[in-house]
Amino acid sequence: MHQKKLINPPSPRVGKAPFAQGVQIGETLYVSGQIAQDANGQIVGVGDMDAQARQVFANIEAVLKEAGSSFRDVAKITCYVSDMRHYGAYGKVRSELFPNADIASATVISPGFVNPDALIEIETIAVIGCGG
Repeated sequence: MHQKKLINPPSPRVGKAPFAQGVQIGETLYVSGQIAQDANGQIVGVGDMDAQARQVFANIEAVLKEAGSSFRDVAKITCYVSDMRHYGAYGKVRSELFPNADIASATVISPGFVNPDALIEIETIAVIGCGG
């Protein structure tokens, strides 16, 4: 039986939250929803979806790296956006990171986030080592 391992890189989050940034069970890594929070706890790119999407993916990458993984190992992402008018900017950034469209993906409209300046939140599932 596989043990549950908590993954908590020194950033992207300041302080202790009541959940882990990632949970690894076997080779599967579940990355908690990430918002565009920098290492100081501030929202990056208030009102700017491109900047927020880039910060969110940087935060995801930090959790992946802490677990010995990378974007190549991502199997699925679920993105929550505050307004579908922002989808184009988010989709552009996602396409840069996953140019082969080799992930499962869902996008959901969310009326709000814990931080009202957040435009986007993304949770991720990766299988460590599957991407080569």
